Amino acid sequence: MTHRGPDDEGEWWSTDGRVGLAHRRLAILDLSPAGHQPMLDRSSDLSIVFNGEIYNFRDVRKELIAKGHDFHSGSDTEVVLAAYREWGTKCLTHFNGMFAFAIYDAVRQTLFLARDRAGEKPLFYYHYNGELRFASELKALLADPDLPRQIDSDALDCYLSMGYIPGALCILKGYNKLPAAHALSFDLASGKASVWRYWQVPELSDDSASADETSLLDELESLLDDAVRLQMVADVPVGILLSGGVDSSLVTAMAVRHSSKVRTFSIGFSGHGELDETPHARLIARHFGTDHTELTAEPATAELMMALAQQFDEPMADSSMFPTWLVSHLVRQHCTVALGGDGGDELFGGYGHYSRLLVQQRTLSRVPKVLRHGFAQLAESVLPVGVKGRNFLQNLDVDLKCGLSNNSSLFDRTTRKKLLRAFSSHSLAAESTRRARVTAHEDLLQRATRFDFQDYLAEDILVKVDRASMLNSLEVRAPLLDYRLIEFAFGKVPSRLKATETEKKILLKRLTSKLLPPEFDRKRKQGFSIPMASWLKAGPFRELFWDTLTSADCMFDAVTVRGLLDGQDKGRSNGERLFALTQFELWRKTYGASL
Repeated sequence: MTHRGPDDEGEWWSTDGRVGLAHRRLAILDLSPAGHQPMLDRSSDLSIVFNGEIYNFRDVRKELIAKGHDFHSGSDTEVVLAAYREWGTKCLTHFNGMFAFAIYDAVRQTLFLARDRAGEKPLFYYHYNGELRFASELKALLADPDLPRQIDSDALDCYLSMGYIPGALCILKGYNKLPAAHALSFDLASGKASVWRYWQVPELSDDSASADETSLLDELESLLDDAVRLQMVADVPVGILLSGGVDSSLVTAMAVRHSSKVRTFSIGFSGHGELDETPHARLIARHFGTDHTELTAEPATAELMMALAQQFDEPMADSSMFPTWLVSHLVRQHCTVALGGDGGDELFGGYGHYSRLLVQQRTLSRVPKVLRHGFAQLAESVLPVGVKGRNFLQNLDVDLKCGLSNNSSLFDRTTRKKLLRAFSSHSLAAESTRRARVTAHEDLLQRATRFDFQDYLAEDILVKVDRASMLNSLEVRAPLLDYRLIEFAFGKVPSRLKATETEKKILLKRLTSKLLPPEFDRKRKQGFSIPMASWLKAGPFRELFWDTLTSADCMFDAVTVRGLLDGQDKGRSNGERLFALTQFELWRKTYGASL
């Protein structure tokens, strides 16, 4: 855990020895010893460990001072303590930030844990036999060798299907993640814990269909401007991760309004010109006159994959963890805090699959359901895994009037059965788990964006950013995930201003027309990616994948794995699937887990 807080460390125990809190500090606000954690209030009745930032802490502090509270530091941690004393668990409604914290209340003999609305900061816990253990990373809990390490079958099935583990599920049985926008109260006397949701994505307002576009654009600009203003506050150097895309360019446009010395960073990847975004970032930096630095990342190594398997407390099938780590590693040499553009795609309809879903909804409704079901079954039973179009055909029988297709699925039910054929008790829970997490919204685009916000963003993107950046002791902030922008995007912006069959991220792109230079390429969409197919043709990554997956102690069925490996050599798209299996095996062996 040192990487999460290299600047300070602390440990505190209650007088009766029943409660212990420990903390590693990455100093961002009030770098003095006054910001030390665990922090106690003056009465010593309240103790806190806090990870993250409360961006509006100054406003909350003023409100609390008016109510008679006094403060002895410039940290947001002290504000959280005072807010809890004033409002109890309802203090969460006053916070605008990314956070995970625990407060011990000695008077009530309770522990109060909470996590931010979007799920930017992690919180794992283990509740067993009247005891509660919690930490920012699962590996901190596993520092105790006596705790169990049995793989949770439902979580594994979700991982093999989705590439991540959703909600409260954890890859290890008996452990949990506190979900985003949830809180937990633990009563020491009874040993019981209760979990509740304190915030949820708002429903789209009834009058959104007739919403005035100009008014929405003005409100979007105002909200984003204030979000960036709040998130630039720090007592350490702050930079902006500038890719030259829509989201990071808009963040930069807002930042220069509040500082005459904005630092921006763009990354080029050695030997992979197709991934180079520096010319696009250079255009924005030049237009706004930022202090711009272009960095070159060295190629990822097989050794890095093994290190990341350990850092990512749960296995994750997202190979963009490599460039995310490389960017974080380079930027940390120049600043401690970086603002990024995460959230724009989910909030404002930026992914290509939104347009494809709308096309499918219009065209497939004309095809009889029995015919679609037949094609789906045939594709799963006849076409080899990795054949282009197989996932699309498998999802033909999904009813887009109420459901949501999963065209990015890694392994279907049949393949998951084969991979784990040695484990007869393995449950196939992924499909039912995913269906339960799709909101019952009549509007397909609302359904898709809400699912991506609450699942893909929270369980993949934000996990990847947190683990990769914090391994480098870099704090990454996301202005687009200011909860006011989230509520605006889902509560006020109609689907017609998010995506259509031919356009994406419509409202945000109209803001770029107002704020960015005319030569800015509004149609370009390039996410973080790696050349997986070429890596697996020859070299250290191929050796690592093949050696790991063909070893005698590999948990997955040898015949099925060999078919996937051979399929990759035949030109099928199995790279991400092989990455998922290899990442899992590296993780499993690192932590000594078994099914």
